[in-house]
Amino acid sequence: MTRAPALMLMTALVAAAPVTAQRAPVERRATTRHAGIFDGRAVRYTAVVEDNIVPADDDRPGASIVTTAYLRDGVKDVRRRPVLFAFNGGPGAGSAMLNTRALGPLIRADEPAGTMAGASTAPLVANPDSVLDAVDLVFVDPVGTGVSRALPGVDATQYYNAEADVRSVRQAIAHWLKVHGREGSPRYVMGESYGTVRAGLLMRDPAALRFDGVMLVALVGRTPGPDLPYITALPTMAAGRWFHRPETRGAMSVRQVYDAAVAFAQTDYASALIRGGSMTEAERNGVAQRVAALIGIDPALVLAKGLRVPKNVWMFDLLKDKGQRTGLLDVRVTAPLPADREGDGALDDPALAVVPTGAKKDGKPFNPADVGPIPNPVFGRHLTQDLKFPTTDTYYAVNFTANAQWKHDPTIDAVRPVAEAMRADPKLRLFWTAGVYDLTTPAYEARYGLDQAGIPAERLTAEIFDGPHGVYEGAANRAKFARAVRRFVGVK
Repeated sequence: MTRAPALMLMTALVAAAPVTAQRAPVERRATTRHAGIFDGRAVRYTAVVEDNIVPADDDRPGASIVTTAYLRDGVKDVRRRPVLFAFNGGPGAGSAMLNTRALGPLIRADEPAGTMAGASTAPLVANPDSVLDAVDLVFVDPVGTGVSRALPGVDATQYYNAEADVRSVRQAIAHWLKVHGREGSPRYVMGESYGTVRAGLLMRDPAALRFDGVMLVALVGRTPGPDLPYITALPTMAAGRWFHRPETRGAMSVRQVYDAAVAFAQTDYASALIRGGSMTEAERNGVAQRVAALIGIDPALVLAKGLRVPKNVWMFDLLKDKGQRTGLLDVRVTAPLPADREGDGALDDPALAVVPTGAKKDGKPFNPADVGPIPNPVFGRHLTQDLKFPTTDTYYAVNFTANAQWKHDPTIDAVRPVAEAMRADPKLRLFWTAGVYDLTTPAYEARYGLDQAGIPAERLTAEIFDGPHGVYEGAANRAKFARAVRRFVGVK
C-alpha cells in the first residue's frame, strides 16, 4: 500500500478537570484542530474527545461514555450537515476498529490479516478514504470499552446487558447532540457485529432519539430451528472453499460461487433438510455430494453429520490435508491444526489473534474471562498525545472481561425493531453490508433475517464485499466502503 501524505496537525487544547472520585464528575473535553485530504478534498476539521456522563441504576451519575468526534470546519449551516455515530460490537469492543480501519481521518498502516487491533503496533497514517469530507463522525465507546469507565464506586456490570447498554448509549448520543447544537442535523448510526444489535435496539424509541438512517455492518442474524443455521452458513463455506482450493474454481468468481450456493441453499438443500428421513438413500447421497463439492469436505463427513455441517467441523476439516484450520471472522486466515483437532473455534480464531488455536488454560479451552482486556496502545497514545484527552486509563480495544460478564438475551432480534421503525417512518433508510468470508455473522444469515423482517426493498441499500467480518479490510474494500457510506448519507 502507498502511504498517503502525513496529516498536518494544528493543536489547540481545551481540557476541563479530570473526573473526580465523587459521583458529581466534571466532564472532560479536549479540542484539537487538524487538516487532511479526504476523497481528494482538502478538509480542515476539529477533533473533540469528551465525557458523556450517563446515569446508573439509581439515577445518579454512573459512568462516562467517551466519544471521539471529528467535525468539519467552515460548515455554513451545521443543521444541514449530517453526523454519523459509530460503534463496534463484542460486546466489549471499542470503536477504534471502525475509526482507524475504515472511516476516521487516520488509519492503521495495512497489516496481514489476522492482526488484531489491540495487538497492532502499526502506526497511524492519513486515511485518504475517510468520509469526513461528507459527514461528521462521532465514535462511541460504550461503558467498559476504550477509556469509557464506570465512575468510582459504581458497579460496571449493570451496563453489561443489551437493555442497559442501549439505554446508556442513547443517553450519550442525545447528550452529545444537545451539547454540540446538532439536534436538527441529519443523523445516522452505524453498528458493527454486536453493534448491530445495539443499533437495532436504538430504533425502538424514535421519540427519545430519531435517526434518518441506520447502517448495519456484519449483522448479527437470528436463525432459530434445526436447519436454518446450516442453510445460511453454507454460502460462506463455499466462498472459503473457493479461496483455499483454487483448483476447483474453474472460471467462476467468488461472488458467482457464493450466489450459486445461496440458490442451492434456498432450494434443493433446504428441501432435503426438511424431507429428512423421507429421502431415499440415493437422494441423500446426491445431496451430500453436492454439499461436499460446494464447501470442499468429504461427502462421507457430510453424510455423517446428517447433511448439517457445523462451522467448527468445516473449519477444522477443509484444510486437514495441509495440517491447518481456517478462521471464523475471516475464513481466509489459517493456523496450524491442533493434534486433537479440537478448539473453541471462536476465541482461538486465528483471525482474532487473541490466543493460539487449541490453546488451553489449566487443561481447558480459554474463555473470555481468562483473556481479560486487550489494550490498543497505538490508539491510546493518539487519544492522549495527539488529541490531548486527559486520561490515564488504558484504551481497551476489546474488554473480554466485560464480554465474559455480559448477560445475553437470546430472544433479541436486531432487525425487527429496524423493520418496525421503517414502517412507522417512511423516510427511514437502512444500509446493510457483509463479507463473503465472514463465518461469524454469515452474509446469507443476515440477508435471510432482512428478508423475513419485511424491510422495504426500496429503502434498503445492500452491499456484499469480497472481505471478512470487517468488510472494509484492505485498501480496495476500504475505498468501496467509503463510497457506499457517502452515497447513503446523500453525498455521491
